[in-house]
Amino acid sequence: MNKLNKNRPGYKKTKVGWIPKEWERVKLKEIANINPESITEKTNKDYAFHYIDLSAVDEGKIHFPHNKIIFNSAPSRARRILKKDDILLATVRPNLKGFAYINFDANDVICSTGYAVIRTQKGVDSRYLYFNLFSHETDRYFYNCVVGSNYPALNNSDVDNLRISLPPLPEQKKIAEILSAWDRAIEQIGKLITAKTKLKKALMQQLLTGKRRFKEFGKLSKKKGELPEGWDTKSLGAFGSFLKGKGITNSEKKETGLPCITYGEIYTKYNFIINEFYSFINAETARTSQGIKTNDILFAGSGETLDEIGKCVAFTKDIEAYAGGDIVIFRPDKGDSNYLSYVLNSNFIIRQRRKLGQGHSVVHIYSNGLKTLQILLPPLPEQRKIAKAFYACDKEIELLHKKRDKIKEQKKGLMQKLLTGNIRVKTD
Repeated sequence: MNKLNKNRPGYKKTKVGWIPKEWERVKLKEIANINPESITEKTNKDYAFHYIDLSAVDEGKIHFPHNKIIFNSAPSRARRILKKDDILLATVRPNLKGFAYINFDANDVICSTGYAVIRTQKGVDSRYLYFNLFSHETDRYFYNCVVGSNYPALNNSDVDNLRISLPPLPEQKKIAEILSAWDRAIEQIGKLITAKTKLKKALMQQLLTGKRRFKEFGKLSKKKGELPEGWDTKSLGAFGSFLKGKGITNSEKKETGLPCITYGEIYTKYNFIINEFYSFINAETARTSQGIKTNDILFAGSGETLDEIGKCVAFTKDIEAYAGGDIVIFRPDKGDSNYLSYVLNSNFIIRQRRKLGQGHSVVHIYSNGLKTLQILLPPLPEQRKIAKAFYACDKEIELLHKKRDKIKEQKKGLMQKLLTGNIRVKTD
């Protein structure tokens, strides 16, 4: 409950706390048309629409399919035509990412019945309402309303009865304007992250294949398909050995102790190089676990798809640490492990790894397959220079991610204060 405004002049008490006297507490169905009927003469069997399914929305952004769907082929009851300023709310598997604001002319767009379509009435700013769907209060409300475990969902009545704190229209517009400015700043950083990631991928494609070289290491090959001078191609098994990680259960993991890596963390926590640890074990567990050494490469031995199987990271620290089960450890006897991590995660190697995956619902990869991977190896100084260039790119992208995350947190705090009236805005 919001107690910050308790007994503050100009505020009144409600079930959710103290809000400005000019504000109202209203149900969503009182200020919006929910799932409005929108079948029109356009919806003949041959009319083509963009179709928004439940996978198309992520943190307020809509990722359109490139192709349109013929209306007659659309899933049944998914034939609501969206309009500009409509709000989509995911009612199936609902979460804070399942909202989208239609800020464009959407005459040729329909959506899944897994969304509630919210169309605000006169006197309500749709952007203000959209930001309310991201509030702590709304999140708690929907969390308590969700039914079902295998296929969690919200009932239509729960959407109808969501309560909103509603300021006068000028204040709604000003709050929405402020929060939209923060969104634009977050979006700009996102675009910068995308651009720099794309540039890094292009640089990897060139440097890791010898199509581009640093001047101090020599010239490019003049013949197509010929490696640069000093480069060699070797199978991974020709310059190192393989070990297996040993199972570390969740119950054995601690908040402090000796650092360890689990195969799931290779997917979720790391990119190319291990710079910090997220799991730890005690000395007793360590005695039956597999230790890792400086310059080891750790492969995830299990995964959900052929594209991700065999993702790896380099362990470059000189400390005692351990690898859990479903991790394949490659211990090179030559080469720079940072370079190896980048090249082993490159598109050229991913294509090779895909052919080595075994299984369907869970895909596995083993050392017998990994040792056959064909690796391009420049001279060691060139490996180090290439890895250093990629690492610099990664640090720059990482800093942008941190900056964006910080702005998101600041916006989240400001939004909470604006939507509860803790901070008032001038509308003159």
